Amino acid sequence: MRNLKAEILASKAEQKLSWEAIGEHLGMSPVFVCSACMGMNSFPVEKAKSLCDLLGLGGEAVALLVAPPAKDWDRDVPTDPCIYRLYEIVGVYGETLKALIHEKFGDGIMSAIDFEMELGKIESEKGDRVQITMSGKYLAYNRW
Repeated sequence: MRNLKAEILASKAEQKLSWEAIGEHLGMSPVFVCSACMGMNSFPVEKAKSLCDLLGLGGEAVALLVAPPAKDWDRDVPTDPCIYRLYEIVGVYGETLKALIHEKFGDGIMSAIDFEMELGKIESEKGDRVQITMSGKYLAYNRW
């Protein structure tokens, strides 16, 4: 079975490309581009073709890049320090965020489908800071 994620990462490294540069080339968010390259989202056909041309992946990769993703991931708490910290944030602030969403919007959730995210760097004398901005459509729970 073809490991397209590994091929993408290898070509990206070989060409010394950043996700910012790839996103700019495609005219898309680098966060979304990276997520789609990791198999968690899918590309529109024209964007997939452009990515394949840029990375030399061959035309047959387009079908894999436009296919609906399974979004299946390991449910265990990860051991990678960066990913673990994101789990920790949800563990510590998840109930707080839920309560604040309910207070401001009502009984519902934030969509991860109609969703945007940006990652930024804030330079600080105390040490650079990571800024993650998430924006998802509010979805009220239906009652019937």
